Amino acid sequence: MRAVLIVNPNATSTTPAGRDLLAHALESRVTLTVEHTNHRGHAIEIASDAARDGVDVLIVHGGDGTVNEVVNGVLGDCGTRPDAGLAPAVAVVPGGSANVFARALGISPDPIEATNQLVDLLGGYRMGRPWRRIGLMDCGERWGVFTAGMGVDGDVVAAVEAQREKGRKVTASRYIRVAIREFLASARKEPTLTLQLPGADPVGGVHFAFVSNSSPWTYANSRPVWTNPDTTFDTGLGVFATTSMNVWSNLRLVRQMVARNPRLEAKHLIREDNVSSVTVTSNTPAACQIDGDYIGERETMTFTSVPEALSVVAPTNKTD
Repeated sequence: MRAVLIVNPNATSTTPAGRDLLAHALESRVTLTVEHTNHRGHAIEIASDAARDGVDVLIVHGGDGTVNEVVNGVLGDCGTRPDAGLAPAVAVVPGGSANVFARALGISPDPIEATNQLVDLLGGYRMGRPWRRIGLMDCGERWGVFTAGMGVDGDVVAAVEAQREKGRKVTASRYIRVAIREFLASARKEPTLTLQLPGADPVGGVHFAFVSNSSPWTYANSRPVWTNPDTTFDTGLGVFATTSMNVWSNLRLVRQMVARNPRLEAKHLIREDNVSSVTVTSNTPAACQIDGDYIGERETMTFTSVPEALSVVAPTNKTD
């Protein structure tokens, strides 16, 4: 079995020692090549070359942004329905700060434990166990793995990336501070978004919209933050949007989002599960993010569920 280990050396929790330990463990299971990313988009290039070369598995040691790049390199342009059986499988050993994708797959956030999981899963494949297949989001211009958003969500990601470019370390507490600041700034603005769900009338007056392909939506340190708890890689998409930026109403909603048994209910909340697609339009260009990566301002985005689009090296469910 041929594998390429793609390491983002600038990810939050990747270290040379951890990389070497991972590579040493993998060499007992696969014929391994190690590649390091050195610029934005580099993981797309590495993954695309590996896919054309017939590599069996791409192992990502980095954060969610690196995972997104690898997936886009494996699958290529959106608009087609990929055959997951022909593309390399993707595995993840977490190296970022949130590692939402890996946790949603049932992969331990601890790199050493995740390495042991991966070695066991590779051994299971060699004994005839098939790769797991998961659904993705076709976002029109690129593939989304676990989340996307327009409005204040995009503003938050843009602000966090700006701080990262200044050399500041991105932590959960910094992310929360930025989110509060951007939320309060947005509370004074008029809503610009309209949602269009299949078979329903358009809903205007929307301030922000989150689209999910798994749950939870993200993590605040170790605490999960929920928007659509029933959304998984095996269902359609989850939609979470609001028609009010009232601070007190949204504080109550935030408490529900971080509860152990979330019951997400509010008069200003639009929440739908298992939808095949959703289109979000804006009166003026709105900030947009995909998998925690700011992609700029857009006036229209359509998100479409694509079942079984990707093979992954992961437990078949979180209890495996």
